Amino acid sequence: MLGVRTVAGQALVLQVVVALLIVTAGVVALLLQADRDSEREARNRSLAVAQSFANSPGLVAALDSDDPTRVLQPRAEAVRTETGVDFLVVTDTEGIRYTHPKPDRIGKKFVGDIATPLSGRPVVETVEGTIGRLVQATVPVKNPQGEVVGLVSAGVLTSSVGDVVHRQLPVLLGGAAVGLALATGGIVLASRRLSRQTHGLGPVEMARMYEHYDAVLHAVREGVLIVGDQRLLLANDEARRLLGLPADAEGRPVTGLGLDPRMTELLATGRIATDEVVAAGDRLLAVNNRPADGHGGPVGSVATLRDTTELHELSGKAAMARDRLRLLYDSSVTIGTTLDVARTARELAEATVPELADFTTVDLFEGLTEGEEPVPGHPADMRRTAVSGIRDDAPLYPEGERIRFVPSTPQAQGVERARGMLAADLRRAPGWHAQDPERARAITDYGIHSLIAVPLRSRNVVLGVVNFWRSERPEPFEEDDLSLAEEVSAHAAACIDNARRYTREHTMAVTLQQSLLPSALPEQNALEVAHRYLPAQAGVGGDWFDVIPLPGARAAVVVGDVVGHGLHAAATMGRLRTAVHNFSALDMAPEELLGRLNDLALHIDHEPGSGGDGLTGATCLYAIYDPVGGRCTMARAGHPPPAVVAPDGSVEFADVPAGPPLGLSGLPFEAVELRLAAGTRLVLYTDGLIEQRGRDIDVGLGLLREVLAAGERTPEETCHAVLRALLPEHQEDDIALLVARTRSVPADRIADWEVRPDPAAVAEVRAAVTGRLAGWGLAEEAFTTELILSELITNAIRYGSGPIRARLILDRSLICEVSDGSSTSPHMRHATTMDEGGRGLFLVAQFAERWGTRYTATGKVIWAEVPLPRSLRAGPGR
Repeated sequence: MLGVRTVAGQALVLQVVVALLIVTAGVVALLLQADRDSEREARNRSLAVAQSFANSPGLVAALDSDDPTRVLQPRAEAVRTETGVDFLVVTDTEGIRYTHPKPDRIGKKFVGDIATPLSGRPVVETVEGTIGRLVQATVPVKNPQGEVVGLVSAGVLTSSVGDVVHRQLPVLLGGAAVGLALATGGIVLASRRLSRQTHGLGPVEMARMYEHYDAVLHAVREGVLIVGDQRLLLANDEARRLLGLPADAEGRPVTGLGLDPRMTELLATGRIATDEVVAAGDRLLAVNNRPADGHGGPVGSVATLRDTTELHELSGKAAMARDRLRLLYDSSVTIGTTLDVARTARELAEATVPELADFTTVDLFEGLTEGEEPVPGHPADMRRTAVSGIRDDAPLYPEGERIRFVPSTPQAQGVERARGMLAADLRRAPGWHAQDPERARAITDYGIHSLIAVPLRSRNVVLGVVNFWRSERPEPFEEDDLSLAEEVSAHAAACIDNARRYTREHTMAVTLQQSLLPSALPEQNALEVAHRYLPAQAGVGGDWFDVIPLPGARAAVVVGDVVGHGLHAAATMGRLRTAVHNFSALDMAPEELLGRLNDLALHIDHEPGSGGDGLTGATCLYAIYDPVGGRCTMARAGHPPPAVVAPDGSVEFADVPAGPPLGLSGLPFEAVELRLAAGTRLVLYTDGLIEQRGRDIDVGLGLLREVLAAGERTPEETCHAVLRALLPEHQEDDIALLVARTRSVPADRIADWEVRPDPAAVAEVRAAVTGRLAGWGLAEEAFTTELILSELITNAIRYGSGPIRARLILDRSLICEVSDGSSTSPHMRHATTMDEGGRGLFLVAQFAERWGTRYTATGKVIWAEVPLPRSLRAGPGR
């Protein structure tokens, strides 16, 4: 079979062998069955004859006669002849024969088992008798009293049994031969038909032919349809595209495919057509249809389709030019209607969808919407300012997302080269995929396939980049689209720059006027904060407040008041606020921070060139709240004490040592630590809220206590109620009010381990960290977190002292902390090529969003924060 080359030949040989094996197995089975049946028949016949003769009348009397042989021999031979057995023997109880087919055997010993019949039971056995090998049955002869008086044995030679089988053998073999001949004939006919269908090709040749056929069929830029019995049997990729066929089109009737009526009629009837123009949606197709059985093929037809829309290219270009001019005109009218940067970017995105692109996104440099001057160079720190598209579910970066474009992306290259970049096929743009491989796969799977990235340039300064995406239209962007995008973007860039410059000037004026207040409170989860600032009617004052996020999910709140009014008080307040931020960045304790702030105030008083307008006095209250342990540490410098509203509604003014006002040499500042339950409201204020002309300060504090005790309120509701009750009709002083409701970090967002002072313990902590991050759904952050904790723990083991603990806090970022009993502060250095160490903190600084050290009463804590995607950041705690 292996030597046969064709598929038909191999199939013929294989099927003949299978048929021969089946016939042979059948013949053997029949022979074995016939042999078993013949032997069983011989045993049954011999037993029946022996029993019948043993029970025949007169047999017992003959055995008791003087000459039993004379009486029984004729009778036995007559019965043997009539029944067809080979012998019938009668013996006495000693086994001496009275009868036998051969008379010379009479009087001799019977060959066989006589013990069993003498016991009264018949026996059937195969023995070597005096006349050959035979199957014999021996039964007892009993008198009327039931005594055995003789034996009767009848038997059949085994050679007689074989003769029956041999007589059946020609019939069996003849039937097997006929069956084999019929099977072989059918196989030959089927092989001939298979040979005609395969044209005598071998398996390798058929496989090669199919591969070539498949490659040509699906690579050719001409649609091919094969129809048989009015059903679509095959359609290549080009035909599916041109006709918009569904995925399950093959096998369905052509009348049910939703095609143009002319196309349906042509395919259903199979009539011959040559370059017949048929409409298919917005395409004009040249159709050729021929019968498939013209060269001996199967009955049906083969149709080829060719897109002739290219014939209308010139008219299409003219229409495209009109559309481009219309888009340029519309964009010049609709873009730049306001002097708002974000609104102008949104107008750019909306004006180009869907005329130019299916989706348009605008990314501007960080801070540009606030009027800041763009920094030329690599497009890091961009923010998605506007998104517009034909649908809302595209997996693009959302509006407001901060983006860092890697150098290989079209956006970065466009900014670097100061010109638009075209990525016609995003699936084959590895530089674009390098930005965010997972998001890139989602974008291409969504159907977005082509991109134009154009930098927004004005006055030779890049403001950002605008991205045009195409998904619905199958054709990719071309150079003409790039030139149009650059023209629209140039006008939009000028409008965005004008809006930016206006925003900058406006922001500067507002900042100068409202310099008392922070522009926005930072995001943090430790406190829910509401605030109010009411300037004095006399002018700008020096009250301020702040909320400052601190490492370890903590937050600091501060309220201060600079004595006096006017620009000098505002400027002094600004300097103090900046100092508080700087000192907070060093993670100082409240009493230490106020001490440093007091030194600064003294320096301001004695600053050369102050013209005698030094600091005339300032108060400040500074508090740090830790949501992990619910501890709040606060200190004050001549400021009114804060009010603490417990969750049950009770109000107390915290007993915080007053301390001297800032700018006065005196006693050191003292801090107090309070335990605050989650939901406690901490109310900080300036003296303008409780002090009024003609009203004692204790009265103001009493009124404040009454308002705060009047039921549970949110921080916003608390601010509103306090100002409504205590705000004077004629406000002579600034009022700053800050209400912070405490939250706690849930226990399931905190992981804490005690670390043995052994380098081997690092691996144990790494394993525990991996398990905890997996439970938080942060498996992707495991590598960075393990690296940071490994370096921090190793430093603590080598250079610190016990006890050593590691802690993870899941907050807006992933906070890693390692504490030890040493107060020695680590410092980062750049190791040389040959140094074996010195790279630990450098790696921590590279992988962490930020890191630092804070000191405790028992040592220090080194912390680092790992940024998380917005979707993985933990929300506010309890």
